Amino acid sequence: MIRILVAEHLPLVRRGLVASLNGEKDLMVIADVASGEYIVPAALELNPDAAVIDVDLPDVDGLTAAARLYEKAPRCRVLLLSGQPNPGQVRRAFAAHALGFLSIDVAPEHLAEGIRRVAAGRKAVDADLAIAALASADNPLTPRELDVLRIAAQGAASKEIAEKLYLSVGTVRNHLSRIICKTGARNRVDAVRIAVEAGWL
Repeated sequence: MIRILVAEHLPLVRRGLVASLNGEKDLMVIADVASGEYIVPAALELNPDAAVIDVDLPDVDGLTAAARLYEKAPRCRVLLLSGQPNPGQVRRAFAAHALGFLSIDVAPEHLAEGIRRVAAGRKAVDADLAIAALASADNPLTPRELDVLRIAAQGAASKEIAEKLYLSVGTVRNHLSRIICKTGARNRVDAVRIAVEAGWL
């Protein structure tokens, strides 16, 4: 019997996942939580074999939770679900030591099979997403440019970015110009979108 922890913030979706997984003769949901902050405590207490985690959890997102789970309870294998999967998420999921990554729209039998694969230590990822993730470009941005873009993504103006990073406003503007050039973006908002979709942020 594969013992599973489910983490999903939408009650209806969470209940559907639990009911679907419990309908499989070799799967059993032993805990379900609505927030990323409860994943590690539940895993440490109940010792599940696998965790099915929504990428878009409140408080602590699914990717961060997966990385923490790997650090604190590495025996619990992670399969991430995404409502809007993209190659960048796939790359970040595997960087966080998740073994599985599927769309939340996946058929119940495919999710069940994905959990079985993950629990056995094998990868479970949609083939098209995996190919797209492998084909996506390497990150051209420097660590400092990523710092600038990360703060810009929160809607900060150049002056605020400069204050947070202890840089001059001119330096921040130069970084933003290089970021826009390197990503082929139209502006900083477009650069953020490109970086997120590519998995650089």
